[in-house]
Amino acid sequence: MSVLQPDLFPPPVLRNPCGQRLTPLRWRWTLFLAIGAILILAAWLGLGKTPTKTFDLTRHNVPLNQIVDGGPGKDGIPAILEPRFVSAEEAAFLLDEDRVLGLTLGQAAKAYPIKILNWHEIVNDSLGATAIAVTYCPLCGTGIAFDATLQVRRHTFGVSGLLYQSDLLMYDHQTESLWSQVGMHAVAGPQTGETLRPLFLEHTTWSEWRAAHPSTLVLSTQTGFFRNYDDDPYLGYGERRDLMFDTTHFDPSYHPKEWVVGVEIDGIAKAYPWSELKQAGAPVGDQVGGHAITVRFNQNSRSASVIDADGTPLPSIMAFWFAWYAFHPDTHVYTHPKGNAP
Repeated sequence: MSVLQPDLFPPPVLRNPCGQRLTPLRWRWTLFLAIGAILILAAWLGLGKTPTKTFDLTRHNVPLNQIVDGGPGKDGIPAILEPRFVSAEEAAFLLDEDRVLGLTLGQAAKAYPIKILNWHEIVNDSLGATAIAVTYCPLCGTGIAFDATLQVRRHTFGVSGLLYQSDLLMYDHQTESLWSQVGMHAVAGPQTGETLRPLFLEHTTWSEWRAAHPSTLVLSTQTGFFRNYDDDPYLGYGERRDLMFDTTHFDPSYHPKEWVVGVEIDGIAKAYPWSELKQAGAPVGDQVGGHAITVRFNQNSRSASVIDADGTPLPSIMAFWFAWYAFHPDTHVYTHPKGNAP
């Protein structure tokens, strides 16, 4: 027998805003919908809005209303500070078509799988004696490696949880300045205006990288964090036209997620869309900023790179079209003579 008798403690009578009595099933649905509305409102109030004062934004060189909260918060996406590596033979977790960011220095080669970078975005590492930061923004498709020695001091970087032009904003642990990945400079904090030096990096498939560098080391899934690296949290994003966050500059000439390889030389920026490079069918010779360059496109590995007249690889960026244009609204664009100019 129940201690509390139902007739002594009847259930409350709940009514909707119109005064109609709600049955138990209906009031449960009403409660569910109300909670959902509250959560949506809370997300709308926080996600994509100007951030709170987690960082000192007193000094800045971009409009503060363009620095927005991406959602996870500071270090909510954990950067890797102590990376572990395995040999190519031990990297059984990689499939041939999996994408990697590859770096070389002399005979040393390292591969950083995108399936890991999707969850961490920054790897603080070294290549030989050079301190480096390998960065990846899933929203822009941009993988960029930087020399991490600034003003004769090694810097390490974390994920701020903030975005600028829909792109990753890093912060350095030494001064907590905010750094734009694609912009390659500090946009807020004590280091405002300082620049990062990019390193030549390849964005290609694991099979192509392994064939070219059989002795490569590979970033291990033993990161110290529990993540399902076979699960892609951005699955389908690269095919959709919509963006998760707005940019101040947008050009509809190409699909927003059209891949391009972009290069900037002496202040002149130029983008080479893959749809144009496919029509060329061969390496493209061009002039940018008065310098002769060659753009090489590999359709099998879905990758592109840029070399100068001496055959020296130049730092370039593979990116979604919208991301390149957001940072380079005055960009030149290569169009194949038989193609349609944008």
